[in-house]
Amino acid sequence: MPFWSQPERGSPIGVFDSGHGGLTILRGLVDRLPRQRFIYLGDHAYAPYGSRSAEEIVDLARMNATRLFDLGCRLVILACNTAAAVALRELQQDWLPRAYPNHRLLGVLVPMVEAIARTSWYSDIPDRSPMDDRSASETVAVFATAATVTAGSYVTEVRKRAPRTRVVQRACPELAGLIEQDAGDATIAPIVEGHVAGLLAAAGHVPEKAVLGCTHYPLIQHLFRAALPAQTEILSQPRRVAESLTAYLWRHPDYRQFDLEPPLPICFTTGDPARVSMLASRFFGGHLEFQSLPSV
Repeated sequence: MPFWSQPERGSPIGVFDSGHGGLTILRGLVDRLPRQRFIYLGDHAYAPYGSRSAEEIVDLARMNATRLFDLGCRLVILACNTAAAVALRELQQDWLPRAYPNHRLLGVLVPMVEAIARTSWYSDIPDRSPMDDRSASETVAVFATAATVTAGSYVTEVRKRAPRTRVVQRACPELAGLIEQDAGDATIAPIVEGHVAGLLAAAGHVPEKAVLGCTHYPLIQHLFRAALPAQTEILSQPRRVAESLTAYLWRHPDYRQFDLEPPLPICFTTGDPARVSMLASRFFGGHLEFQSLPSV
């Protein structure tokens, strides 16, 4: 019997995002691990994070990770590229060992860096033979929030592992907010086209791959697909994150909790539960009922 079908007592896995965007990641996780219990928290009261300062983002990520830990999660995924790029390393190194030494924080950026560099996150110097020319002259386009671009994590971490891979970034500061507001394609498409045109001009040639470096962007992937050259491959963040978590749970079985019947995710918000629930199905692809956080 595969491990994901075995009932086991344990703790649910927390998934945190500034708003609705992390539901695209949650969808990938539920599809990949249908018997795992998940608790989702959207910090809609403070969304979006992309225009906030680094200090604010670290404080908000710490606060919301704590909320999920208090709800019984021992493993939390920062399903927000901005929080992962700006806050994750600091929280993992300075806060978590002191405050919650038996808990873990993971982010959505690491699986994407591994996919781009084609090597493990823990391999600062990739073990490539001189004949391994996979990363030669490869250009990767990254579309993300202003905070993610400013943090430069994609550029820095890919360079460590695949120094011949060139990462070209483009900040798209208005997109997450428009998607949260349920703006239509007619409004968003010209903005996406402008950002793609700007990145292509900066790159100087057609990128081999593109990363939609905000968890909101999979909802408008079709607009990026239409604007990007046909030969540019768009890497799927929800799929890569789900694959990465599955591998992590194989290595760390204490952080999983599987039920006999597929459980529905439990969803909380810092915003208006009725409004958030109404929009959530568009992101998740199925009905979700959000509730306010319980009083401490």
